[in-house]
Amino acid sequence: MTRPLLWAWLGLALASLCWAGNALVARAFAGDIPPFSLGFWRWALALGLLLPLAGASLWRHRQLLRRAGWRLWLAALLAITTFNSLLYSAAHSTAAINITLLSTCLPLATFLMAGLLLGEWPPRRAWLGLLLAFAGLLWLLSRGQLSLLWQLSFSRGDLLMLLATLDWALYSVLLRRWQGYFQVPPLTLLTALVLLGLPLQAPLYLYELSQGLRFAPSSGNLLAIAYTAACASVLAYFLWNQGVRVLGAARAAMSNYLMPVFAALLGSLWLDEQLQHYHWSGAALIFSGLLLAGRGTGFNAPRVPPAATVGAPGRSSV
Repeated sequence: MTRPLLWAWLGLALASLCWAGNALVARAFAGDIPPFSLGFWRWALALGLLLPLAGASLWRHRQLLRRAGWRLWLAALLAITTFNSLLYSAAHSTAAINITLLSTCLPLATFLMAGLLLGEWPPRRAWLGLLLAFAGLLWLLSRGQLSLLWQLSFSRGDLLMLLATLDWALYSVLLRRWQGYFQVPPLTLLTALVLLGLPLQAPLYLYELSQGLRFAPSSGNLLAIAYTAACASVLAYFLWNQGVRVLGAARAAMSNYLMPVFAALLGSLWLDEQLQHYHWSGAALIFSGLLLAGRGTGFNAPRVPPAATVGAPGRSSV
């Protein structure tokens, strides 16, 4: 594995760790912070962190971003507004295990969308890795007893989580398809997405306020929002966008299988939950599947517009 590929996989693993923590925060504070409020203030704080870092680069690349036009708006709607609204709403009305189970649809949905929209059908080895990782995840979720999977029940929140998964898969594939329009530094692109996505989130937040749903500015609530802004937003999104650029949407989505592994580890550290044998065996299967998929041959290059249409490529740093 070459160094860029290795760094891409490590970055995706760190993003999964951040998002596993985000899932724990969403569940832990579901009764304290309304979902649209958490989404709005998460991205408002993230924008405050990003602008000092990428504000100048955002201005320098304004012509390139303007040429992206409606594509940039749609990417912001999918990644910033819709996905987080659906995820945080699901956390209020479904069990944690169901959220984790439904999130396993992401790699398969991304594989299929990448094939249909990009012509990037994964090699045979990647499909085998997908199945191996999926088997490890089912083993983990069933606590080593696959018969327990038949006892799961589903609710309105499960539908919201399924929609969130499909939303993220579509965003990831479009990010790959339109990367010729997004020839700007990764942090600049993230700042642009947040800058456009936050106003789209505002109506949902105002509606929530009109319903009398507010949260107390306690230290715990503020720390939860700070974590989602700095780690689950700025850092994780930056690493995810980089991973999609290097690996493609389908293979990057395989890293999603790491989230329940990290959630179990975080639960053992923060909630004093004991790690059992099925945690270790399930994690071993998941990592084996990721390794198998990562060693597969590359995907076809995505279709991008000519440089004369979108302007010169942006620089690689902010």
